[in-house]
Amino acid sequence: MTSERTTSLNTTSLKNASILVVDDEEGMRHFITKVLEPHCKRIMQAASAKEAGALMDTHHFDLLMVDNLMPEQTGLDWLSEQRKLGLFADAIMMTAYADVETAVLALRTGVADFLIKPFRASQVVNAIASVLDKKYLRRDNDLLRYALAAETQQNNPRLLGTSVAIAGVSDLLKKLAGVKTPVLFTGESGTGKEIAARTLHAISDRHAKPFVAVNCATLGADTGADQLFGKLGPTGEVQEGLMQLADGGVLFLDEVAELPDPIQAMLLRVLEDYKMRPISAARDVALDLRFMFATNVDLEQAVANGKFRRDLFHRMNIMGVEMPPLRERREDIFELASMFMNQFSVDVGRQPLRLDDETLLHLTRHNWPGNVRELRNMIERSVILGAFPPEFQGGGQADGAAAAETLDLVVQRHILTTLDRCKGNRAETARRLGVSRKTIDRKMMEWGDDVLSPKT
Repeated sequence: MTSERTTSLNTTSLKNASILVVDDEEGMRHFITKVLEPHCKRIMQAASAKEAGALMDTHHFDLLMVDNLMPEQTGLDWLSEQRKLGLFADAIMMTAYADVETAVLALRTGVADFLIKPFRASQVVNAIASVLDKKYLRRDNDLLRYALAAETQQNNPRLLGTSVAIAGVSDLLKKLAGVKTPVLFTGESGTGKEIAARTLHAISDRHAKPFVAVNCATLGADTGADQLFGKLGPTGEVQEGLMQLADGGVLFLDEVAELPDPIQAMLLRVLEDYKMRPISAARDVALDLRFMFATNVDLEQAVANGKFRRDLFHRMNIMGVEMPPLRERREDIFELASMFMNQFSVDVGRQPLRLDDETLLHLTRHNWPGNVRELRNMIERSVILGAFPPEFQGGGQADGAAAAETLDLVVQRHILTTLDRCKGNRAETARRLGVSRKTIDRKMMEWGDDVLSPKT
């Protein structure tokens, strides 16, 4: 209960908040609006419970500030009704009369805090900031529990490689970073579709918001809708779904071809107007989300076979990103192998294995049907066992200088291959590799005339 709170203002959690003020006193509504406008994304007012209900049918609010004594009905009675319809927002009750009975009833109704009239501007801001901080902490904890259970955590993922194939993907991701348009990632299993999606999220203006990854193959026809859309209990208790937990960020639906038919229909409606209705609720909830999807299935063929909704496919497939298989980006194998080697040597507490020229040759000649995932798993096993599989073993161990020389050879091969593809055009080679023209010129001077093609 907040009455004389004087702690310092903390407005970090307010800047993206949408708040509805419900009070029949015009002066109180204007006072609160004036206090909150500099701190919040959006403030709206309602002079009655009926007016507030109409606004909630068309707008999303993170928090409600509700006066308890209003002409039509008390704020607590109105909040109780709204909970049964599907109110997922937190609420702060404003009242001049607070007693134990009212406080107990408020707790049962899900009121997060009280403000005792009269109150100061600082009390309003601090009360809202405190409630929102707790709300976001709950969501963070829920997301962490989900990520641990689903094993979807990624530590600073990034799209690695300088090959022409992966450079094209990186260029496309940069173009998609500033928009909300859904993105469909396609490609063979293990090509890094989720890594690409996380990379896109990391370079977007939503990077500070959640990235929630869902494996659609684990969503049952009976319980999957509850997990995604949330659920309203028989007495108004709220169970937020993954769409609400991802609020402001990204919901990544992996293996989207495995979505059960009923959920496909529900998802289509969400993509049409970015509103969803929790299970058993009577009111839609507005969403601020970016959807990303991934599949290794030919969705057009799945549509033709009647296994996937045509209308949903077209809603999802506005922008597509095709992830290249590892055999089409062999120039990236050394960089990927080195990264995995360093990662797993730290994780398991073992010395990293050296990548000599012969081992690298075997790695680049392998077809990698499992793509980057297969390479990653092979490196992890090798670190644990202390040796590469026989088919990848080189003729000897390289010291530090030899390992550096190996890297130089790989870089040299990669640049010269790209230069040849660009018919000797150094500017185009630099553009494709994502480096400066000066870098290409410097490398050419270091290597000398004996390695240069006559085209250069």
